[in-house]
Amino acid sequence: MAIDTVKLNDGNEIPAIAFGTGTFWKGKDVVSFVEQAIESGFSHIDTAQAYDTEEGVGAALRESGLERAEVYVTSKYGGGDIQDAVRTSLHKLGLKQLDLYLIHTPGFVGNEFERSWREFEKIKEDGLAKSIGVSNFSVSQLQKLIKTAKITPAVNQIRLHPYNYTESKPLLEYAAQHGIIIEAYSSLTPITRYPGGPVDEPVAKAAKRLGATPTQVILLWVRSKGAVIVTTTSKKEHLQEYLAVADLPPLTEEEVAAIDAAGAGGPPASGSSNWRSRLLAVPRRVILLQVIFSVLFTYYRLRWLS
Repeated sequence: MAIDTVKLNDGNEIPAIAFGTGTFWKGKDVVSFVEQAIESGFSHIDTAQAYDTEEGVGAALRESGLERAEVYVTSKYGGGDIQDAVRTSLHKLGLKQLDLYLIHTPGFVGNEFERSWREFEKIKEDGLAKSIGVSNFSVSQLQKLIKTAKITPAVNQIRLHPYNYTESKPLLEYAAQHGIIIEAYSSLTPITRYPGGPVDEPVAKAAKRLGATPTQVILLWVRSKGAVIVTTTSKKEHLQEYLAVADLPPLTEEEVAAIDAAGAGGPPASGSSNWRSRLLAVPRRVILLQVIFSVLFTYYRLRWLS
């Protein structure tokens, strides 16, 4: 279950899969879950100022007993003075250097792209982060940043799954042209939010051929796009399922194309495979309540009249 790496445009390498501590984990005690991820085999931990999980990640890293070179740590700028922010993140993590530091979202730097990126370049030059990049940037925002950048962002971490691939394709193409690696989060959306959607069929076919799970097929699809996977879970069996993707053969071009085509129309109208039955069930419950109310009303009215 050896995790391979992806080479960045600055010569550094990033593990192809990361354990994320955002969204679900925001503001929670993540120590035991990060420890579990590391024990399962994860060597890349993704955190952020905005997640409020940096201290927990730092505690887990210390408890792991790993040498610094054995773990890859990403954090993200979430507002305030940039130099103060990165030093605060390093202090919370108990590190002297980040492997990767990102602008979490364009909104955190407003229209100050040029000035903000200069601060990030200084962070790399000062050795506070080996690599620097961005997150949730569009093509136009990357163009604006790159126009004056001395150092091209190493990565752009974005939401990427089969149902938003068509709209994301220009961004992936632009990133590839400039050697920017895509990191993909929320890639399991077809399974977690839209089960029963059109992507399920080609995913199931590929899973049957490979003897894999649908989850693993989606992660293989992410890898087929040249992206680094950022995922999370609280369950050890899922961690092992994710990491086992490294031992699976890649999807065929036909399988990737079929998943692309199935997701091209976007997600289904509802996030549940039985949405029609649930929709139809609402009027039945309303009718039942009306009947009960009517019976009770008639009963008490008759008693009152008598």
